[in-house]
Amino acid sequence: MSSATWSFEGPSDPGRVRAFLDLVRFEHSVFALPFAYIAALSAMTAANGHVHWIQLLLVTIAMVGARTFAMAVNRIVDRHIDARNPRTRNRELVTGVVSLRAAWVGAIVALAILFLAAYGLNTLCLALSPIAAIVLAGYPYAKRFTWAPHAVLGLAQTIGPIGAWMAVTGHWSWTSVVLGAAVGCWIGGFDIIYALQDYEIDREIGVKSLPARFGPHVALACSRAAHYVTVLLLLWFGLLADLGWVWTLGVVAAAFALAYEQRLVKPTDLSNVNKAFFTVNGFVGIGLFMFALVDLVSRGLRP
Repeated sequence: MSSATWSFEGPSDPGRVRAFLDLVRFEHSVFALPFAYIAALSAMTAANGHVHWIQLLLVTIAMVGARTFAMAVNRIVDRHIDARNPRTRNRELVTGVVSLRAAWVGAIVALAILFLAAYGLNTLCLALSPIAAIVLAGYPYAKRFTWAPHAVLGLAQTIGPIGAWMAVTGHWSWTSVVLGAAVGCWIGGFDIIYALQDYEIDREIGVKSLPARFGPHVALACSRAAHYVTVLLLLWFGLLADLGWVWTLGVVAAAFALAYEQRLVKPTDLSNVNKAFFTVNGFVGIGLFMFALVDLVSRGLRP
């Protein structure tokens, strides 16, 4: 079968699925998913102190579907840009390992999974899921029109905690908005760091970003500011959600991790960008979730 077709039959199917998962960097769900769990479990604690496992499973499915859809659309829209960038020209859509048709099929399936999970949660989640999908799909277009696409990505990432809280309670909550804003600032801040790798080629091919527009010094200053605000918002969320000293300790640990991340990358030395992006941020997400879980259990959260 040629690379331009997609089939769900035959021995090559596992390889095709693996290639699609590589395309959307499925393992990077670790960045946003822990904060959806923090929101959902905090809402459950406030409601009756019990974990509702079906709701938590549906939140997981919705989050994975949403992120997979967003990444697939990102790769599809950016495939021509990726082909012109030495760092990204080996991505699966550029090389043909994943066909354009297959990427679209995967994106549509992921979107359907998001809608089905939202349907299983409540009416509000279902009603808002198309809006969430539009916001998630907007990021790759932002870099064509604004030098701050990182803010658009941050806005998209606020959806996870807000949606998870609404999945449990069925209504809007400003407490979840604060957590969502913290996640948005965090991810927007490290997206600026990630964009440093490409700022020179981005200038050549016309891709807009903070590093491409203002250079590494200003971009890193903006990233530091975003992460400073992240810590403040996380502390504020702890107050609103009535979390205790364990959560505060976790936020302090996250603050040190973010400070370390900022020290890893310098305007004149970008060799540690991947270490800052993957290793440190993975610790921030998973670490904060563990501190939150201990705090919530100490306050009476039960299976």
